[in-house]
Amino acid sequence: MTPERKDKLSKVLLKRQGNLAVVMENVNDPHNISAVMRTCDAVGIQNIYVLNTRIARHKRWGSKSSSSAAKWLSIHEYNDAALCISDLRKQYNFIYTTHLASDAASLYEIDFGKSVALVFGNEHDGVSDEIRAMADGNFIIPQIGIIQSLNISVACAVSIYEAFRQKQLAGHYDVPGLERKQMNDLMMEWGRERFDEAE
Repeated sequence: MTPERKDKLSKVLLKRQGNLAVVMENVNDPHNISAVMRTCDAVGIQNIYVLNTRIARHKRWGSKSSSSAAKWLSIHEYNDAALCISDLRKQYNFIYTTHLASDAASLYEIDFGKSVALVFGNEHDGVSDEIRAMADGNFIIPQIGIIQSLNISVACAVSIYEAFRQKQLAGHYDVPGLERKQMNDLMMEWGRERFDEAE
């Protein structure tokens, strides 16, 4: 690996955020999944959870939509909702689902200074009742148009850029957001060199 490439990867790793994750439940279109992955990479989200309980496991993501973002992310695939939520609970303090309900909070009320996982649902049915029952609450993206919904990749982009804004203001990108071991493991995976050596 060239020194320039190693420096680039090191800078990216230092900005990765370990306390923010995106979960996609039963999302049908692989291009939607890949578009979400591309946006997650852009704001420094490392962990993506793909939960398929009603549809077959995706063989591959839409490469044109992701621009190969998938290879830079840690993608966790599940076909058991309870196990997925259990594993999320081990790492994130709050799990919020996108759902238009009377008790849903505004996206802008979420405190992204805390450890948060956001769940986005199926293109047609949204987040399932099962997942909503296990989450800490619902949120909505404020809208004033006639059609009160957004494509999942757009909804995710709007949501995580709000998280990005809050986390930038709080200085989260000024300090490493991943544990040293995880940074070393990712550097080995990405470039076959240890992160420590890049400092």
